[in-house]
Amino acid sequence: MSNDTALLVIDVQAGMFAENPPVHNGSELLAKIQDLLEKARASQTPVIYVRHNEKPGGSLETGTEGWQIHPAIAPRENEPIVDKRTPDSFWDTDLQQVLTSQNIKKLVVCGIQTEMCVDTTTRRACSMGYDIILVTDAHSTWDTDLLTAEQIIAHHNAVLINWFANGQRAAEVDFEKVTA
Repeated sequence: MSNDTALLVIDVQAGMFAENPPVHNGSELLAKIQDLLEKARASQTPVIYVRHNEKPGGSLETGTEGWQIHPAIAPRENEPIVDKRTPDSFWDTDLQQVLTSQNIKKLVVCGIQTEMCVDTTTRRACSMGYDIILVTDAHSTWDTDLLTAEQIIAHHNAVLINWFANGQRAAEVDFEKVTA
């Protein structure tokens, strides 16, 4: 086990799957994150969830059903949830304290939304000195007027990998041998 590593699951909340349209490849995303969770838990790697909080009326409105972590990847009792209000999982949250308290130096990152919270948190974590593995097939988003979700994901993988993170596919992540 690499005891200085944590799996960081960003904003995989029920409301993301209730959107119209829902998050791109949502079922596949959940399956890959379930696999990552199984591997992390089996190796006693800490799992930390991040949950976005929207204002009243949003699909992720604090305290609503949509705000909850998706039930397919629900946290266990001892797995912390860090609540945030911006794309940066570190800004005005206790994420840094949670990581420091567990002596975490490496992050394996997955979640939603590729070009927002996954991107911003990955860049910030790099700037803070963390070694990062971005799970290239375990983050997702939505189509925009300019780009498809697949194009956005591919673009962000290309931009983030090497500059800010190393990339691995979910099947390749081995928490027993994490080298970010």
